[in-house]
Amino acid sequence: MSASGGTRAIVAALAANLAIAVAKFVAFLFSGSSSMLAESVHSVADSGNQGLLLLGGKKAQREATPQHPFGYGRERYIYAFLVSIVLFSVGGMFALYEGYEKIKDPHPIEAWYWPVGVLVFAIVAESFSFRTAIKESNEIRGALSWKEFVRRAKAPELPVVLLEDLGALIGLVLALGGVGIALATGDGVWDGIGTLCIGTLLIVIALVLAAETKSLLLGEAAGTEVVEQIKVALVDGDVVTGIIHMRTLHLGPEELLVAAKIAVRHDDTAAEVAAAINAAEERIRAAVPIARVIYLEPDIYSESAAAAGVNPAKSPGGPGPDAAH
Repeated sequence: MSASGGTRAIVAALAANLAIAVAKFVAFLFSGSSSMLAESVHSVADSGNQGLLLLGGKKAQREATPQHPFGYGRERYIYAFLVSIVLFSVGGMFALYEGYEKIKDPHPIEAWYWPVGVLVFAIVAESFSFRTAIKESNEIRGALSWKEFVRRAKAPELPVVLLEDLGALIGLVLALGGVGIALATGDGVWDGIGTLCIGTLLIVIALVLAAETKSLLLGEAAGTEVVEQIKVALVDGDVVTGIIHMRTLHLGPEELLVAAKIAVRHDDTAAEVAAAINAAEERIRAAVPIARVIYLEPDIYSESAAAAGVNPAKSPGGPGPDAAH
């Protein structure tokens, strides 16, 4: 996995979640708090998720084979999608079930200092993990807002870790609130309500992650800026006089397929066209290094045929107004 895949952020989140999970389980055993149990399972699920992201990054590095000629770059998308499923089922659904059980059969929290102390420790640890994810994201998100970054990022790991850490911090605050109100009122129902809030939060985050990674799995075009860079590099104004239509597709976060039909003059020789295609490929790779697979088809441009045909920008696979997923 490349540095842009956010390996440091994943490792930091994994270390934090493992330590937090152990502390939360100990606090649950001493206090009997359902919020602590839900948060314990949440941290275990998050630890498993970071393991899945690291595994996906490792598998994506395999060389292409005859059966998979474009390589295994999309393994990272598959494992990111699995993360959303784990977060939904193990984290969110368990928390909803535990919260319902606690509300149905409330009992007071014992040894209150255990859950409160562990929750404060967990907030501090998660904050450090979240800070690492933010720092790595800032290196590549440029002028994009955080919402745009999560929607448009082609490498799934950083958006996943960002949303997980954000959800973990909000969940910890909810757990602390549920425990605090339960202790103040002596009514364990509030602990169950806090647990239900945690479950709802996790399910919402899981659904957002599932929607974003589903789009990546289906196959996304390059971003608008990258598409424009390819267009500028493709046309030399000499042999390659224009682009009839072009398609781009991410084979993985750092692997881009470019396929284009380019316009040439009717009196150009085959040798001239072949040399122009080779030169165009070199220009594209220099402008967009992740363009690993390039297919260029020369054709004689016809204004009448173009006017009668379908607009390539509106056809399946064509460059849309933006490449956000």
